Amino acid sequence: MQEAKSLKNYRKECRDSLGNDYLRKALDAFAVAYRKSRANAFAEFDVEELIGDVVAMKDDALQQLDALYDQFKEKAEGAGVTVHYAKDAAEANAIISRIAKETDCKKVIKSKSMTAEETLLNHVLEDDGLEVTESDLGEWIIQLRHEGPSHMVMPAIHLSRYQVQDLFSDVTGTRQTDDIEKLVKVARRELRQKFAEADMGISGANFAVAETGTIGIVTNEGNARLVTTLPRVHVALMGIDKLVPTIGDALRILKVLTRNATAQAITSYVTWVTGANECETSPGRKKDIHFVFLDNGRREMAADPLFSQVFRCVRCGACANVCPVYRLVGGHTMGHIYIGAIGLILSYFYHGPDSARNLVQNCINCEACKDICAGGIDLPRLIKAVHARIQDEEGHPIPSLLLGMIMKNRKLFHTLLRTAKWAQKPVAGDDGFMRHLPMIFFKDHDFKALPTVAEKPFRDLWPKLKPAIKNPRYRVGLFSGCVQDFVYPEQMVAAVELFADHDVEMSFPMKQSCCGLPLQMMAEMKTSRDVALQNLRAFEKENVDYIVTLCASCASHLKHNYPELLKDDLKLKDKVAAFTSKVIDMSSFVHDVLQVRAEDFQGDGKKVTFHAPCHLCRGLGVHDAPRNLMKTAGMDYQEAAEAEVCCGFGGTYSAKFPELSRQLLEKKLDNVEATGADILFTDCPGCVMQLRGGMKKRGSTIEVKHTVEGLAERRKKK
Repeated sequence: MQEAKSLKNYRKECRDSLGNDYLRKALDAFAVAYRKSRANAFAEFDVEELIGDVVAMKDDALQQLDALYDQFKEKAEGAGVTVHYAKDAAEANAIISRIAKETDCKKVIKSKSMTAEETLLNHVLEDDGLEVTESDLGEWIIQLRHEGPSHMVMPAIHLSRYQVQDLFSDVTGTRQTDDIEKLVKVARRELRQKFAEADMGISGANFAVAETGTIGIVTNEGNARLVTTLPRVHVALMGIDKLVPTIGDALRILKVLTRNATAQAITSYVTWVTGANECETSPGRKKDIHFVFLDNGRREMAADPLFSQVFRCVRCGACANVCPVYRLVGGHTMGHIYIGAIGLILSYFYHGPDSARNLVQNCINCEACKDICAGGIDLPRLIKAVHARIQDEEGHPIPSLLLGMIMKNRKLFHTLLRTAKWAQKPVAGDDGFMRHLPMIFFKDHDFKALPTVAEKPFRDLWPKLKPAIKNPRYRVGLFSGCVQDFVYPEQMVAAVELFADHDVEMSFPMKQSCCGLPLQMMAEMKTSRDVALQNLRAFEKENVDYIVTLCASCASHLKHNYPELLKDDLKLKDKVAAFTSKVIDMSSFVHDVLQVRAEDFQGDGKKVTFHAPCHLCRGLGVHDAPRNLMKTAGMDYQEAAEAEVCCGFGGTYSAKFPELSRQLLEKKLDNVEATGADILFTDCPGCVMQLRGGMKKRGSTIEVKHTVEGLAERRKKK
């Protein structure tokens, strides 16, 4: 009950963030511009190769973490630097506080450091009576506002020039202009004296090079160089994950870091600090330099076979740049201290389950973060793993336990779906939608119409529908998933007709059930495994070349998650591999395997567009096949803006966060309507449900169909 109340409060925070129009417009504009700029920044490179190099290097460095730390410490201290190790945030803060006291420091100037944010260093130093000033423009602004950063790279992205204008007017006592260049000059003027007066400079570090004892700092402002050179004491606080073997390894990361973070070929300043040089403000005296390495949960991650990949993170913040949920609510809601997808994971290890409990549920599983990650981290999978750990530690919510109990019992699950056909009659319309919703259960879902359960599921139609193919080109097993089986069987019927025209023999194992992805979204991993095992057994005796599914989400889950779910049973290894190797989505099967041609269709020139399901374009890496199929079938294809951005469905996500689901849907429908298309196609029944329900609620004349329906309707019947 306490968990539900906490989630309710978190949903209220999300709704409050949705009310910030400036925030949403600013993040929207940035997200759209970022994609194009990033593509240009990487245009001359093989992005996968670059990221692969970073992954290999970081994974190798992790295996020799202790040796790298010892080597770094020896080299740095040999050059006059004192190296410290802190097991947690409190110890790191205590070390830095002690250094300030022993060196008689009164004033501190800081450059941007997420690690210092992680330890809440400023609060400790201020409690000790030190004057602490952030010198990064964005960090200084949020410090004056008593806020945390809303982005790892752009901490004040949530603020408008007018808010900064008012803030600087209060700080200076003089009414300031809203001109950005003039506001920057105000900050420069106010901070200049702080640099000159500071006794201690505190920085972070992007790299700690073991072979030379060097740290590297990447910034877009010159403040970090002033922080590390002007004060007589310099302290650099960094996580142990910043250790790399050589300067070449650091430069390898740099090549992807700047391009992925801000779409720059190179940042404005890359500063390297090796050893204690003469102090700028005290000629003849060497600087007092301290490097503080922080653990704070990092070794726990390093020792974990699954979570060790988090050490690959280069802190570029790109996972927030592309996250559709972050675009709506910003970093103060989509993070604790660290922002975006990586923040949902780090919060658990650095700050405990209380900080992460609700955050991890606000992942829509669109995989945009995984697709963009410079460290090749499987962020969605790790977020769900954190969610599962918290539930295993603290108890599972009753709704997810009940769903798990029902879904692992296939006969009970299907019986309930059949029963729903009768239970829905009082509210069912004649158009396939419910006339109205029982608002006691769905009061926040009135932004879309919900479909009714079909009169007959596909499994009941199959015995009479199954075609007889004399000389089959291919044998395929049809995987329907629960939605196409019980809600949209007409999509499966269309596939059967199309496949039969191309001499495909088909089977439909009756013991198949839901793919189990909804269970994984609710962090019911044990039951998700049980369901995976059911489906594996349902198909193991089928002599087929392919297992075709019309649901991109099902295909991605079957192909990528089943090996992980069933990995502990070594006896199943070969069976799982055989099963997953045969799984293919409908568009890829028709386009790449059947290789349909224009002469197979009767084109009508209808203007159409496409919404790319998240698990099709990112989970499976399929982009061109469905678009090419529409053109091949004689349709007038029009690309919609942000066609590969999530529609807001996310399975159980739309039930848990309907306010956010609604906003994502509205944006998607606006982009679709702007194309002037008559029909919107997509390759996922969940997306059909979301998009068709939204169009219905709008009163739009645009039809929403599965791609296979469009192909089947235009095929030349044999």
